[in-house]
Amino acid sequence: MLSQQYKPKNGAEAPFFHPDAREIETGRLLLRPFSEGDLGALFEIFSDEEVNRFLPWFPLKTAEEARVFYNERFAPGAEGLGYAVCLKADNVPIGYVTVSASASRDLGYGLRREFQRRGIATEAAAAVIGRLRRLGVPYVTATHDVNNPRSVAVMRRLGMKYLYSYEEFWQPKGFPVVFRLYQLNLDGDKDRAYMEYWDNSAVHFIESPGAEG
Repeated sequence: MLSQQYKPKNGAEAPFFHPDAREIETGRLLLRPFSEGDLGALFEIFSDEEVNRFLPWFPLKTAEEARVFYNERFAPGAEGLGYAVCLKADNVPIGYVTVSASASRDLGYGLRREFQRRGIATEAAAAVIGRLRRLGVPYVTATHDVNNPRSVAVMRRLGMKYLYSYEEFWQPKGFPVVFRLYQLNLDGDKDRAYMEYWDNSAVHFIESPGAEG
């Protein structure tokens, strides 16, 4: 299962961004870019300590921190894909779906606490994956902290498969974390496995079926 390391063709890949990453509609949702007009909603999403407990940043504390966070991750020209998840009824961001610019094509998602457990994260992430498939992106990965098993439910509903676990010294929070890597191949290549985390971690292993979340 882990025999094939994904290697970009013709050397390193360019930063991943596509101008078609504008709006996506689903039954309940509108996925669109964040804008400066969303800073209040963005602060509400990323300031909740419980929602952001297992994420690689500290919860936002001020409106200025929200502006910096927006400029670094969601402003026009930022690498990767970043969608605000909005209900069609009011077009106000209640969460996000992101795909990193790195070769991992790391899928991230989050929702305000009061909108969780309604299938919204799965609906939004599935729509983004559908867009990636149409753009010819060959795969996506996602990871979750072993202490946050709830996150894996969305990955499994999306059809992602567990590959391995690995330890990483987590920055900027500054402590070791064991992550589980899940992957979904979008181009029919069932044997591809993204191995960079495995290769870069001195502590890596495959958990027995049923133990990985």
